[in-house]
Amino acid sequence: MQDSSALIIFLPLALGIIMLGLGLSLTVQDFRNVAEKPKAVIVALICQTVILPLACLGVVYFFGLEPALAVGMMLLAASPGGTSANLYSHLADGDVALNISLTAINSALSIVTLPLIVNWSLAHFFTEGQAIPLQFAKVLQVFVIVLGPVLIGMWVRSRFPAFAERMARPVKIFSMLFLFAVVAVALIQEWQTLLIWGPIVGLATLAFNLISLGVGYFVPRAVGIEKRQATAIGMEIGIHNGTLAIAIALSPLLLNNATMAVPAAIYGLIAFMTAAIFGYWLKKRQTGAVAEGKAAH
Repeated sequence: MQDSSALIIFLPLALGIIMLGLGLSLTVQDFRNVAEKPKAVIVALICQTVILPLACLGVVYFFGLEPALAVGMMLLAASPGGTSANLYSHLADGDVALNISLTAINSALSIVTLPLIVNWSLAHFFTEGQAIPLQFAKVLQVFVIVLGPVLIGMWVRSRFPAFAERMARPVKIFSMLFLFAVVAVALIQEWQTLLIWGPIVGLATLAFNLISLGVGYFVPRAVGIEKRQATAIGMEIGIHNGTLAIAIALSPLLLNNATMAVPAAIYGLIAFMTAAIFGYWLKKRQTGAVAEGKAAH
């Protein structure tokens, strides 16, 4: 992707606004809540930081993706859950309070895990000289661009809760519209890549999304976590923050590679549909179980 002074200025700004919006929705209490449900949180974090990156690596090799797309997939795997996971969890009768706690802790943890996974991916998939890994200065930029606005947003929320409540929606809408425009430009520039790799990337992101939803629900259930919490974890793990992945891929200060944004852009379209179907299936399953329980009595 060609450098542009507008993108150099506005894309990090948009990423900052996205993270500010996340900060506006978080409180210190969200992090304290983590201590009340340690088992569910620990299982969710193991799924997010260990199982999913390994599963994504398997998907990348299975579909034989080119290096830039492979890094884009790993960037997606390293991204925390999206804020829409809370809504899907609510609709599927999940434990939304757990979702909020997981979003908070996962977002904080990803500030460390995301640069590590992306750095490893760049070194692993590109031969020497093809790509410049995220050096310490760029890792520091990720910290500043991602963590700084989150902390500012949390501070605003703690001092001016009514203002934070009013601003949360406009900030989210602005950042989404801005990113939509940037993604549109990036996809037009990468149209040939999309034509060649689109169907394969579509299948790869669909496979990864279904694995994410499955791991997020069935692993917690297998270790004895109750259904509402497992539903929350399934949505949190299954709906990655594609917006964050796109912003990091496109930012001239960070990866500056439009091809790396393609998996997250396609994933974003797929995940909303699969999460809705998965949520409907979970709710129907739960309703069926309740009906059976009543019939037995």
